[in-house]
Amino acid sequence: MLSILYYLFTLLQVTFFFFLSIIVLVVTYPFDKSRRWVHECSRWICRLLFGVPPRLKRTIDGLENINENKSYVMVMNHNSGIDIFAAYKIPLNFRWVSKREVFRVPFMGPLLTIHGDIPIERGNPSKAMAKVLSLGKLWLSRGASVAIFPEGTRSKTGEINRFKLGAFNLAKEAGVEILPIVMTGTNTMFRKGGMVNWTNHVAIRVMKPIPVEQVLATDVKDMAQQVRDDMVNTLAELRAEVKAAKK
Repeated sequence: MLSILYYLFTLLQVTFFFFLSIIVLVVTYPFDKSRRWVHECSRWICRLLFGVPPRLKRTIDGLENINENKSYVMVMNHNSGIDIFAAYKIPLNFRWVSKREVFRVPFMGPLLTIHGDIPIERGNPSKAMAKVLSLGKLWLSRGASVAIFPEGTRSKTGEINRFKLGAFNLAKEAGVEILPIVMTGTNTMFRKGGMVNWTNHVAIRVMKPIPVEQVLATDVKDMAQQVRDDMVNTLAELRAEVKAAKK
């Protein structure tokens, strides 16, 4: 019963913020090209999703590694659809790169469009790369960051898979820092049958950014491998800390 109420609450608040986001976009568009205020509407959706149920936890550390006045290419591990909602805990204005299919989901898809997120065709790698580079550089030039799951799809095992190169090509061409971020607990938000896990803990760790000089000087493939290795180690540390805290 509680899970059904949670779903109804989610539907109502997403509907409300969907229409509010349209109003905010129209009002702020002439002077807010980065869509920061639209982004804040999305952040409020996620605050309520995680904040209303008293035992759901969404924590973040490593905020000292973020300069809110900078734009980054944000790279994150991908375990479930909840990753997107959890990531709004990160205090940056960012645009998602996401598969086009998500943009066809009722309410969710139009909200992503209003937000300015970047749809790509995963079946056409060259076209997808061109779009990530063109629209990614556009948003970075406007002062927003760009968030990408470099694995390209959700991990079925929870471990970090091989990285695709789009995020790293974008950072190199745009001349911006790469900000690695790891998350755990997003794939245990729901139990079998769609029931909410009311004691779930989503933990996020922001790692140290890769300086622009290093991004520009390092081969894209080598950079992708280096960042993946660091994220694998950091994710293992974060999981161990979360597990220890439960004892």
